[in-house]
Amino acid sequence: MKIAPSILAADFTRLGDQIKEAEDAGADLIHIDVMDGRFVPPITFGLPIIEAARRATSLPLDVHLMIVEPEKHLKAMREAGADSISVHVEATPHLHRALQEIRALGCRAGVAINPHTPAAMLSEVVHLLDMFLVMTVNPGWGGQGLLRETLPKIRQLRAMASDIDIGVDGGIYPHTVKDVLAAGANVLVVGSAVFGAEAGISTAITTLREAGA
Repeated sequence: MKIAPSILAADFTRLGDQIKEAEDAGADLIHIDVMDGRFVPPITFGLPIIEAARRATSLPLDVHLMIVEPEKHLKAMREAGADSISVHVEATPHLHRALQEIRALGCRAGVAINPHTPAAMLSEVVHLLDMFLVMTVNPGWGGQGLLRETLPKIRQLRAMASDIDIGVDGGIYPHTVKDVLAAGANVLVVGSAVFGAEAGISTAITTLREAGA
C-alpha cells in the first residue's frame, strides 16, 4: 500500500512545511491535482506550485491533470518536476499519443478514469501504463464520500493488469481503506484525511496504514 497525500487539501500558507511533514511521516509520493476550470469546474494551480513542491521534497511528484488537451502541457509539467503524470481518458482524443509522450519525457504514465466511465475504455492502452487512477468521487472537490459503485471497476482493472499500480482518488478515509484495497487498489490518494486531520498529518498517515493492515 502506497499513500499519496493530495496537496489540494493542504494549507497553502504552510505548503512546504506540510509536504515535508508528510514525507517525514512516511508518505510514498505527493499527489498534485491540476484543474483548469473546464474539464472540472474549479481552477486549482499550475506550474509554480509543482515547482515549489519539487523544492520541498525528494518524494516522487504524482501530477494528475484534470484539464482538457493535456497533451499541450506534458513537457512543461515534466520540466516543473513531475515524476508521474496522469491524464483523463475523457479529456483527450489521442490518449495513446499522450501516453507515449509522457513515457518519452521519462515520467511514469497514468490514466485517470471518472466514475461513469467503463473500465473497458482503457483496454487498448494497458501496455503503455504504469498506473490506473480510479476516481472514486466525481472530480473537482475534496472532502466527498466514496462512491461505492466504483469498487467493481477497480476489480475489473486489476483483472485487466495484475502488475500495474491502481490508485484511488476521492473519499479515502480510514473506514474506506480496506474496501478499496480488497478491490485491488494499492495507491491511496488522500487529501482531507491527511491534511485536514485534527490529529495532525503524521498521526493521520499512521492511522491510514493501520487501517489497511
